[in-house]
Amino acid sequence: MSTLIDVRGVHHRYRRQDGVSGWLPVLNDVSFSVRSGECLGIVGESGSGKSTLGRILLGLEAPWQGSVTLGGQPLYAARRFWRRTPPQTRVSAVFQDYTSSANPLMNVLNIIAEPLLTQGVRQRDEVRRRVSELLRQVGLTESFGERFPHQLSGGQMQRVCIARAIASQPRFIVLDEAVSALDVTVQVQIMDLLLELGQRLGLTWLFISHDLMAVTYLCQRVIFLQQGRVIEQVDDMAELGQVQHPWAQNLLRAVMEF
Repeated sequence: MSTLIDVRGVHHRYRRQDGVSGWLPVLNDVSFSVRSGECLGIVGESGSGKSTLGRILLGLEAPWQGSVTLGGQPLYAARRFWRRTPPQTRVSAVFQDYTSSANPLMNVLNIIAEPLLTQGVRQRDEVRRRVSELLRQVGLTESFGERFPHQLSGGQMQRVCIARAIASQPRFIVLDEAVSALDVTVQVQIMDLLLELGQRLGLTWLFISHDLMAVTYLCQRVIFLQQGRVIEQVDDMAELGQVQHPWAQNLLRAVMEF
């Protein structure tokens, strides 16, 4: 598989908000690649920098230092030369908090239609046709298009968010704790859906999670992130049990005991 995303020497920091002057480092010399058509897992504790990394890959933040390429094209150079590869619809995301990921005053049809409209799809009949097809792809019927977020279960709402994420036919999708807020049974259903969509549509995913069990279910490779640094990378999930870093070993041991 060819490399779709290449991250090299990425550093990031935030200005301190605790009344102390200076900067707080969040990412430190992070380098990895994502192959076209694969799901790469990023595992880390809260505060490890994994969500910041996802935001950088989505173009929501620029790295302080380092480079990111998408399909061989520079996404960013140094911070002061922040560059973004058009079109914006090449990347998309599904976040953990599905309740705040969509406007509660919009029905499902309009929520999913948002990226279609930004692509210039204006004909009402065509929008409805495309939304109906997207609903079908995520396991929902056309009638869901008339419902509002408060009328949906957590699993149904996350399916809507997935439909919206794939609507623009992105080259790359970031899943940031996308199943963490769901109960275990629904988590498995959503991960099965993601696996099926990935195979059928040839999607490339970055799956960010603190849950190693979910990562092993969904991903072909995994990177362990701790305090903003890549501490271990596993390129063959059959070798996951051979991780060397103590933190990665402890995390794996907890999963095996569960």
